[in-house]
Amino acid sequence: MRVIGRPAAPMVDDSLRSRRRTVEAAGLASRSLGLVLTAVYMSGVTDLAPLVLSDDMATVCRLALALMAGANVLALLAARNPSTRRYQLWSALQVLLDTVTIIAFVAVSERDFTQTTWPLLGLSISIAAVRHQFLGALLTFVATSAAFVLLVPDSPDTAFVLGTSAMTAIIAGSQSTAFARQLTTLQETRRALQHQATHDGLTGLPNRAHLDEYAARLTGGALGVLVLDLNGFKQVNDTYGHAAGDRLLHEVAIRLAEAGGPGTTAGRLGGDEFLILLPGAGAGAVAAACERIRDTIRRPADLGDGIVVTVGVSIGVALRAAGDQTGLDALTAEADAAMYREKQARRAA
Repeated sequence: MRVIGRPAAPMVDDSLRSRRRTVEAAGLASRSLGLVLTAVYMSGVTDLAPLVLSDDMATVCRLALALMAGANVLALLAARNPSTRRYQLWSALQVLLDTVTIIAFVAVSERDFTQTTWPLLGLSISIAAVRHQFLGALLTFVATSAAFVLLVPDSPDTAFVLGTSAMTAIIAGSQSTAFARQLTTLQETRRALQHQATHDGLTGLPNRAHLDEYAARLTGGALGVLVLDLNGFKQVNDTYGHAAGDRLLHEVAIRLAEAGGPGTTAGRLGGDEFLILLPGAGAGAVAAACERIRDTIRRPADLGDGIVVTVGVSIGVALRAAGDQTGLDALTAEADAAMYREKQARRAA
């Protein structure tokens, strides 16, 4: 049986999808600007670059164009598919390409020209922090610092590079991690509140509002509706107390999940009344489901503290044929009336 109220928590919700798309849009915009600036830098038409580039710098610029273009392709894929499991891989590859681009540019420019470009290393650390929190910032700091020390061994700014990069990693990484934790907490709270608003607190089954929403998506299709009322529930409450009655309702909910069959959905209307929806079911499938439910419910229930009870169930049925537009309210009223007729017949017997 399908119980709407107990799905696995979604790994990616709307807020996270929106954040990921924003990150990718920022990456696309910044790299597109980088592509333009690199092309201008290579052209030598402005004072942004030396009049003559060294062979190594020309190679680095061509490499940068290729790497930024490749990273933008990954950003487009990630922006179009922010919920895919491959998102984290695409994101990590972008960090790698951006970091290689910046390291190569800084290493050659610091070696061949008088320009001070090492602060760009902080950009790669910040990018990694935004995408992969503190761990990403730390790993990128290690990579950029090691590359700078190895590729620019004679730089007088090495101490400044390492110190500034370390502070950037700590500040950006910790802030990004804190934001990610806050977002996760908000997501969990939001899901919990949504679950509370649409599910019965005692049994965990969907409430009427959730069942109405689900049934609305089935409009026009064949549908079987069962209304259930326990026989003997009042006696359990009167004899053993409401706590025992609550344990019995919880046990019934579990049994309904076992007995309803594939594709069916159970909810609690209130008290000891339950509603079951069987999408696409005809009379035969509904009758078979009713028999399974009766057999399951009448099994003795161990409520703890030595209390073992046996209850029955009265079931009312309403059927909607494919193409019929009858809504859940009307079908529930029909099934409810049938359930009370069965209950009255049982009492009269």
